[in-house]
Amino acid sequence: MNATIDIATISSASQSLPQIDKLIKQQLAPQTIAIDRQGVYPAGFMSALGGAGGYQHHLPSQQPNGSNFSSAIDVMQAVSRECMSTGFCVWCQDALGWYLEHADDASVRNRWLPRVSSGQQLGGTGLSNAMKHFASIEPIKIKVKRVHGGYIANGTLPWVSNLKDDHVFAAIFQCDERQQNIMAVVDCQQSGFKLRQCAKFTALEGSGTYACHFNDSFIPDDNVISNDVSMLIPRIRAGFVLLQMGMGLGVVQGCIDIMRQMHETHHHVNRFIDEQPDALEEALKDARKATFLLGREVSGNASDALFIDVLQLRHFGSELALRASQAAMLHAGARGYLAEAPAQRKLRESYFVAIVTPAMKHIRKELERLQAA
Repeated sequence: MNATIDIATISSASQSLPQIDKLIKQQLAPQTIAIDRQGVYPAGFMSALGGAGGYQHHLPSQQPNGSNFSSAIDVMQAVSRECMSTGFCVWCQDALGWYLEHADDASVRNRWLPRVSSGQQLGGTGLSNAMKHFASIEPIKIKVKRVHGGYIANGTLPWVSNLKDDHVFAAIFQCDERQQNIMAVVDCQQSGFKLRQCAKFTALEGSGTYACHFNDSFIPDDNVISNDVSMLIPRIRAGFVLLQMGMGLGVVQGCIDIMRQMHETHHHVNRFIDEQPDALEEALKDARKATFLLGREVSGNASDALFIDVLQLRHFGSELALRASQAAMLHAGARGYLAEAPAQRKLRESYFVAIVTPAMKHIRKELERLQAA
């Protein structure tokens, strides 16, 4: 993390969310194993979480007192502590709302955001390809041609998450007629569009992840979030990445929970393991405080300096998740190898924290570019 971040005087971002905690215990926890082992998508829980206000905290237009990024991350952290596959879906929903919040045209925001932020309309984010494109890792995969009233899209996005046939998502498209790329909402029921099942994953099977195929698929102007994403990306990038801290913080807390549970019966031998829960709790506390501080700055701040701080924190979150999950496995011992054991699930989840866009290697590449500039 950036040493200039003063986290010592900032209170923890962790807040009491009793309604959310109750929802997780009653509706999510009974499904966690089925989500992980059978690939069940928790549609009912995702809708209920929206009804409880879980997707609104970071959206100024949906909050009478302005946005509260810390609360949005707290919700995601609580979900990820139980099941990070579902926490990832929460991030997808939150990210979609974040893009709509920053739409060029208020009519697009007003059409979609109330339904997305309330969970009435579930959806995802197809920006992995675009974020890699902006880091010179891969080209834009979907191209559009301007037609009367909108655009015709062709191409394939290999992996987009938090989707079903009745969901929507946002993606970035390369426009053949001009240099600017556009961002638009895609309705999974629109003509010329199909979802195709991906290969079976070792984790995140219940995240509603599909390949998205566009074959002369029409995108109306009414669904265009931005006609020039070069102006939009600086406004949304810090929030897009910082929100992901909810996944990492939740995984770390879940790993500490496992270590504490094993302490009751195996402290006499686990005390010889180098990594102990007290040290992880201190690191987690620092990460939460740093997240709280940066969360107060992301709205309306498009600076490279802020984005550097966010990327450094996000990288630290990945490192901490990997560190905590390995410790949890060592503390669990042979019990961690059981097919339904939380320890091996958290280990697989922590690797996803480290590789989901922006992955650790992507972050390092971007930091090198930004710091050189």
